[in-house]
Amino acid sequence: MRRLSTILLALTLAGAATLGWAQDTKPYKEGPVTEVSYIKIKPGRFDDYMQFLSTTYRANMEAQKKAGLILGYKIFGKQARTPQEPDLILAITYANMAALDRIDESEAVMAKLLGNTAAQNKAAIERGPMREVLGSELIRELVLK
Repeated sequence: MRRLSTILLALTLAGAATLGWAQDTKPYKEGPVTEVSYIKIKPGRFDDYMQFLSTTYRANMEAQKKAGLILGYKIFGKQARTPQEPDLILAITYANMAALDRIDESEAVMAKLLGNTAAQNKAAIERGPMREVLGSELIRELVLK
């Protein structure tokens, strides 16, 4: 009976060690998550939209960063190869997927900075003639170990 207990213990420990080894074999870890938005600027409105980005958008992103809700943000210019492609890409980086669930905190920061929902909606309507949002996606950085 004692020999059987010893064998079972050895098998259990070997299984646990194998399981732990299997989990550690990934050559990477999951890193930050970035929301990428693809924007098509309407003809003749590039400077207007960049003015919005350099004022209201920047102030909002800096407030979000200061509140610890985002890690950072970037704006990329892009040469569209076809009329259907974006010419501007906005990227907002979050620490992880869980950070995306902090929407209430994010909305509170925006309300403090930009005003109530009605004021925010008015600003969104004013941006409408400047650009078209072609879509967005979430991408996750994979950090090599």
